[in-house]
Amino acid sequence: MLKRLDTDLQSVNDFLKIKTPQEWLEYAAKHIPLLLIDHAHCERKAAATAINFISKYPEKKELVEIMSPLAREELLHFEKVIQIMLRKGIQFSPLQPSGYATQMHKLVTSRDMIQRLCDQLIIGAIIEARSCERFHAIIPYLEDQDLVKFYSTLIKSEARHFEDYLRLAKLYGGDIESRLNIFLSLENSFILATDTVFRFHSGIPYQ
Repeated sequence: MLKRLDTDLQSVNDFLKIKTPQEWLEYAAKHIPLLLIDHAHCERKAAATAINFISKYPEKKELVEIMSPLAREELLHFEKVIQIMLRKGIQFSPLQPSGYATQMHKLVTSRDMIQRLCDQLIIGAIIEARSCERFHAIIPYLEDQDLVKFYSTLIKSEARHFEDYLRLAKLYGGDIESRLNIFLSLENSFILATDTVFRFHSGIPYQ
């Protein structure tokens, strides 16, 4: 299995280049039910993404070794979010996603299979890094101490997942700096822009 690197929050923030705007954090703290519903969907989709990587690239040993436990962990996180929602009387329901991941996936190349894989892994790294940053950033705004404890535990796991995706992208793609900068530039623009919907990975909520 690939050797893991020690990843701390500072390295995640350095990778992302920009922090979540205060406007998003303040809005999120006032709309916890919606935040939790979308958070549950994020964990569900993260597990599905990991399983999809295994299905598409079963011959890539290192990828399978990482994605299998990652999928299990994401499903456990999904179950924990659902438990918190049940305790709070929040009904899990369908949600239209924000354009966050969709916009980045539009940049994924279709010309080369390996480059396509690397692009998808880069997107995974960015999403996990932003999740880590937001879990940490929102904690001071939360009143529910159980949610504070839960989000505190997620910081480490999301940082680890970020590291996993980035290591795999570098393993299969070599020098990914130029592609990484393209995706990060789009991500940063999205995070700083006004968004018509509020989601865990949305831009600044329109009010």
